[in-house]
Amino acid sequence: MESRSPGVPATTEPISTSREIYVDFLRAFSLIVVVVFHWTFTIVVFSPTSVGVNNPIGSTPGAWLLTWVLQVMPLFFFVGGYAHWIVWKKTVGRGGGWWAFVAGRLRRLILPAGAVVVVWILIALLIGIFQDIEWMRQAVQLIISPLWFLGIYSVLVLIAPTAIWAHRRWGPLVLVFLVGSAAVLDVLRFHNGYDWAGYVNFLVVWGFCHQMGLLYRPLIEAPRQVGWMFFWSGVFALVALTNFGLYPRSMVGVPGDRFSNMGPPTLVITALVLLQVGVALLLRPWVVDRLHTSRRWAGFNELANRFSLPLYLFHSSGFAAALTFVYLVAGYVPPDVANTEWWAQRLLWLVLPALFTSPILAVFARRLTPKQRAEPVVPVGPEAGNSERFW
Repeated sequence: MESRSPGVPATTEPISTSREIYVDFLRAFSLIVVVVFHWTFTIVVFSPTSVGVNNPIGSTPGAWLLTWVLQVMPLFFFVGGYAHWIVWKKTVGRGGGWWAFVAGRLRRLILPAGAVVVVWILIALLIGIFQDIEWMRQAVQLIISPLWFLGIYSVLVLIAPTAIWAHRRWGPLVLVFLVGSAAVLDVLRFHNGYDWAGYVNFLVVWGFCHQMGLLYRPLIEAPRQVGWMFFWSGVFALVALTNFGLYPRSMVGVPGDRFSNMGPPTLVITALVLLQVGVALLLRPWVVDRLHTSRRWAGFNELANRFSLPLYLFHSSGFAAALTFVYLVAGYVPPDVANTEWWAQRLLWLVLPALFTSPILAVFARRLTPKQRAEPVVPVGPEAGNSERFW
């Protein structure tokens, strides 16, 4: 009789429509990392007629390597792909369809984000009545700029049912076409001068990260070597792409670089998500164990999931409020270069924005987060025995 190696289990369907505790953790973790990065690594540059932001990555040797860890938006889109599949399955189970799915997902994003934009436009208009500040419009644009990802995420919500259908039909082959398309679009953009190709990659590259999330179930059921495979594939791809003059090493925009790997996203981001998914898979058993055995970890996870999205929506507002307070009270403007004085203040610029963001969260978070959430579960391999397989 032929003996068959178990290989890599790969169930295409989520076991349950209940929340998965590690997905919750990764979602909150990724948003919080972005907030901390923005608060502590932002350099504000003022002039009489303009205001802009910079970061220390370009002027600090080796700091680009930090962005391979701290630029976690690829991980957020990966988690979003799996979350959308769970919600879609739940929606269909209740007799709903595309509109019910889209309306439910976008309501949680568009309404609070729209409120942030409207409030800052009103603040700018009000200030303009009493004070003529030439750079006020730029300041508002900078404050609301972190909301860029909601536009891409909303498009992915619109096409999520199609992405799920494609995954059910072709499985991981969809990823091959997406990463191949990202490479071709980069060639059209950088070699042939077609700038529009970069903007198409907003959908293709982030769509690749989102589509990878549909593989979450088979990946967590796979042998541990698969996690190492993703990790080292991402490392080798990043090293190859960013160290031979093809792409910048940093995963965020750096003044002086020919372009940014993030805006529009390049093929490099597909390598970055491989690295980050690999790390997430390798850490999952350890983190899940603590989430189930430690009240402190479980409490933090619940708190983080309740406030992470409102925190992301309002964190730049809190930073702007802290910067204004320091200037009005002490007449002090932080250094516009990453010198010793600037580095010495990093803890301060983690604490101050947090203090000014907290009251905003206290006022708005109850309206922006659900009152009750289903108990998260962590389904395990044996439950997957009857699911469709594609490997």
